[in-house]
Amino acid sequence: MEDHSFEDLIENLFDGVYYVDRNRTITYWNAGAERITGYARDDVLGKTCAANILRHIDDTGTELCQNGCPLAATLADGQNREISVYLHHNSGHRLPVSVRVSPLRDADGNITGAAEVFTENAELHQVLKDLEALRFKVNRDELTGVSNRRAAEAALKTRLFELQQFGTPLGLIFLDIDHFKHINDTYGHAVGDQVLRLAANTITAALHRGDLLARWGGEEFLVLIADVDAALLARAAERVRMFIERSFLMIDGEKLSFTASLGATLALPEDTPESLVARADALMYRSKEAGRNRVSL
Repeated sequence: MEDHSFEDLIENLFDGVYYVDRNRTITYWNAGAERITGYARDDVLGKTCAANILRHIDDTGTELCQNGCPLAATLADGQNREISVYLHHNSGHRLPVSVRVSPLRDADGNITGAAEVFTENAELHQVLKDLEALRFKVNRDELTGVSNRRAAEAALKTRLFELQQFGTPLGLIFLDIDHFKHINDTYGHAVGDQVLRLAANTITAALHRGDLLARWGGEEFLVLIADVDAALLARAAERVRMFIERSFLMIDGEKLSFTASLGATLALPEDTPESLVARADALMYRSKEAGRNRVSL
């Protein structure tokens, strides 16, 4: 009576449950598994899970049945496992599920198979996606799409820590669009916004992978370059200056070009984020005073 009650419980679980033997042949498939996967019991019983019926993949797209199957690992070592994967639904789409695998043993403790319990986690998956989107939004400048000041301040702390602990060099470029108030006053703020977006895209094109560009505020931008020396920093800053100088907008048939003044400096082990930015900012103003559209190092 108790055995039948247990079987009824497993059969009517909302979660999917299936058993495999030592050869990974499916010997049991409950109603929850049918509901979640779209595969009827008769479709899977007697077939091996290695035949890729559910074709679990991880976040990187790796086919776990071929490389990293949790069921196979549990059959080998008898350890419980839990993992989030994407199974292949019978209708063709991928479904996010949480999987828990446990060994099945006989009276002598020998492993005779394994049980897998899987639960839909579409809601959790969506929550994680929403959180990632929110994190991205919080760290992005809404107008230009590059990192914002919050993200730059966090990156500054991290990069300075790497300099102080591991000696990883860090360079900072601080730049300001020249005569930006005149652009706004002459063409309007909508055109001013276009200039800022163009500047952000232009600077991004001038940088290398791993460099961080952030809008610091108004028409000011900040660039962090790791593992750099003075010569490389000078070349990077000059490249940014030149790219900006040679970019332009067409406004009612009129070519609108603009320039930027830049300050660039290497970080010192004793620097704080505030001292490093202040030094680069002062160098940028030196470029302004020297006639604009130039780099001060």
